[in-house]
This record gives sequence, C-alpha cells and structure tokens, in this order.
Amino acid sequence: MGSRLLLWDIDHTLIDSGGVGRLVYGEAFAKVTGHPLDKMPELPGRTEPVIFREALRINGVEEREGVYQQFAAEQAQGYEDHLDDLRREGRALPGAAEALRALAEHADVVQSVLTGNTRRSAAIKLRAFDLDKWVDFEIGAYGTDDDARANLVGIARQRAKKAHVQDYEPGQTILIGDTINDVAAALGGGARIIAVATGKETAKDLAAAGADTVLADLADTSAVVAAVLGVPRPEQSKQRLDLEAARARAAGGGVPSSPVRLGRLKLTADARARYRPRRENRPVRH
Repeated sequence: MGSRLLLWDIDHTLIDSGGVGRLVYGEAFAKVTGHPLDKMPELPGRTEPVIFREALRINGVEEREGVYQQFAAEQAQGYEDHLDDLRREGRALPGAAEALRALAEHADVVQSVLTGNTRRSAAIKLRAFDLDKWVDFEIGAYGTDDDARANLVGIARQRAKKAHVQDYEPGQTILIGDTINDVAAALGGGARIIAVATGKETAKDLAAAGADTVLADLADTSAVVAAVLGVPRPEQSKQRLDLEAARARAAGGGVPSSPVRLGRLKLTADARARYRPRRENRPVRH
C-alpha cells in the first residue's frame, strides 16, 4: 500500500510519438467526420474532448451526438494499427524507463497516469515502449473523465483511495508533467507538481507558472526519485547557490537571496531570469 500517489503525464513527459500521434489524429478525424483535418488545434496539456471540439470548430465541421465517442474509438484503433510506426518513429524519453522502474521499487509509491488521452490510447502509447508494466491504469484519470485537467487530480485520488483503502492528501499526491497546464492542474487539484522541461515550454516558463520543482528531463534518476519522495539534496543546492553568489559578487552585486527550486538545484530569482535552457528540436506534443 503506497503512501504517495504519483501521476504521470504521458506525451513529452514519458514519450515522444514522433509525429505518429498527429497522423493517427488526422486519420480518425477524417473517418468519423468525412472532412480532412486541415487545421490542428493547440495540443499541449489539454484533454482530448476539448481538443476534438476545437478541431471541429476550426475545420468548419458541425458537432453531432456521439461523434467524439466514435472518434475516440477510431483514434485508439489507429494507435494499434500504427504500433510499429509508433515504435519506429517515437521513443521513450531519456530516463523515463529508469525513473518508472526505480520508483516502482519504493513500496510507498503508487504510480499511475493523469493524461488528456483516453485510457485505451494511453495504455497503447506506454505499451509501445514497454513502460506500461509500472503503471496502474485502473486508478488513473483520463481526458474522457472531465474537460478540466485540474479535476482529474481528484478523480485519480478517489480511484486510488478505493483501490488502496487510503486517503491521498495533497502532499502525498504528485503530478509529473511538461506543460503549464500540468502545473495549473496540480495547483488547482491540490497536488505537488514536478515539472520537466522536455516539451514545448521552457524551465523558466514552468517555474513562472508556479512549479517549485523543475527538472530539465528525467535523465537523472536519483533526482527524480528524490523529488518524488521529497528528499532534499542540500549538497547540490549549496553548490549552485555558491556559484550564483560568486557571480553576483563578480558583477558588483550582493549575494543572491530567496532561492527557489528549479531544475535539479536551487536557483535564485535573478538566476532564473538569466536561465536559458538548451533548446532542442521538439515535435508538437500529442
């Protein structure tokens, strides 16, 4: 029985579909509406029903009863049909498997997902990269549960409570995601947020949105585990603060104050303003 409920976002947190998600979406949209997907809505951090309704609107398609349910079924089937493409073009992000495996070794951590995907699509995406074995999909929360991502936190918490006969308080519920919407969902739903700058938004964006813990990626397994367990890493914090203090003195300023957790170390507000993470060529999230 775990005392911590860990909820993973999927796209651009654990995996990158390599463009296959967009392909599947377009095929399913055309099949159920009879119209091509000429325009694609913004995807990051939104739930599938919300994205689909906007896709209908911007492509000039009238919504009819039951069309989303048809779309969701076709989309999931599309991922099954394109499973080989997903494995070939997509990937598990660096450190994802290692982090899931390491956290599974902690008896006090229960892992599931909080995602805008449908449950079936979520399971297929993680199965494609052999990440599903560490996740309990029964207690997760999905885009079809509620349009508002913040409400998914409470839904997952209630499912976990029923399954494990245990309450998961805000400090015991942790969300890991890569978008500002993930940060807002955690803050609005009463969960701790660990943001990873592996998607469209930068570490600076995520920190500004309210994430007090921002990791560059999942590559440092010990940093991920420490963040989930709430274990401080004082030696790293001190090293970074000493560096910032030295820089401030060299520039003729005072010693920085009021550090906040950003990345794997503590940075000051001034340091965050100067922080420019390495940008990579990242596909659109889906």
